[in-house]
Amino acid sequence: MKKFKSLGLVTAALFTASIALTACGTGTKSASTPAPSAAATAAATTAASSAPKAEKVTITIGAYSILKDSFDVILPKFKEEWKKKTGQTVEFQESYVASGSQATAIIQGFEADIAPLSLEGDIQKIVEKGLITHDWKNNPYKGNITASIAAIGVREGNPKGIKDWTDLTKPGVEVLIPNPSTSGGAKWDINAIYGAGLKTSEAAGKKDPAFAKDYLAKVYKNIKVLDKSGADSLATFDKGVGDAIVTYENELISRIQSGKKYVEVIPQYTTTIENPVALIDKNVDKHGNREAVQAFLEYLWSPDAQKVFADKGFRSVLPEVAKQYEKNYTTPAGVFNIEYLGGWDKVNKELYGKGAIWETILAEGGAK
Repeated sequence: MKKFKSLGLVTAALFTASIALTACGTGTKSASTPAPSAAATAAATTAASSAPKAEKVTITIGAYSILKDSFDVILPKFKEEWKKKTGQTVEFQESYVASGSQATAIIQGFEADIAPLSLEGDIQKIVEKGLITHDWKNNPYKGNITASIAAIGVREGNPKGIKDWTDLTKPGVEVLIPNPSTSGGAKWDINAIYGAGLKTSEAAGKKDPAFAKDYLAKVYKNIKVLDKSGADSLATFDKGVGDAIVTYENELISRIQSGKKYVEVIPQYTTTIENPVALIDKNVDKHGNREAVQAFLEYLWSPDAQKVFADKGFRSVLPEVAKQYEKNYTTPAGVFNIEYLGGWDKVNKELYGKGAIWETILAEGGAK
């Protein structure tokens, strides 16, 4: 298998914009009621299918920032397919911001019908608020629509000689990474570095959390900017700031396709990345557009959509599509997943919780 050698919005204001955007949506308001049974849902779907369709249906997407390039291609494809199948025109209202900020916006009232986010924890926050009432992971892909790995992007020629995470700790090396308080992608990035510390200590004889914390803290000392999202971090790197960026592999591949003169560095130890999606039951029921939203959700696992994701550098979750693109990727022998770190519940508590590892590192290293 070969490696790609060269490669080359969030805040209250955005939330307000998102709320304004949903005001244009279709559907009627309904009083809050208990979640329907499976039989009732099926009956409602059947009734909706047999009823005359409106000429137009609106689907509101609340997505994490990195997906915009892929959705720019996927949405027109689905609109065409749905029009041929039903005669109905789909209008999309779209919001792309950092995953954590998007989840917060949805919880606070942004009426997204579907939420493709960066990590499971952000979907679970919406579940805990009662907006998602079905088992969103009950499918062959556990709710994930894309996969990737955490990697390092450097400038053409790799002038700082960066080959692994430890090289990001060298004097004079400026590192970019998004802020995990707003960006789901940043959590994957930090998981990768912290997990690499665990792997390194384990290879030396003992899996040592203290060693892993120190490993991560040394990288943090060289972080130049903590942007709000992965997209913002990449935009900063594109402006010439920083020597290295920690990001999703697919984003580096996307940069190559746009002509950026970057080099991808795949560390010896890094994490797999899984990006989930969920239909927001409460909003869909309010808008009366479940049939179209469900169809769009399912379309994201179709070969057509998965090929778009793969063309943009993601690793497909559909086995037959992944097989077609496997020569484009290198998977290091030391790759690990979220289970290696104990699962998201443990990670969110011990790595990102109040007074936990990341907060301690911030306090000891100074705010960026």
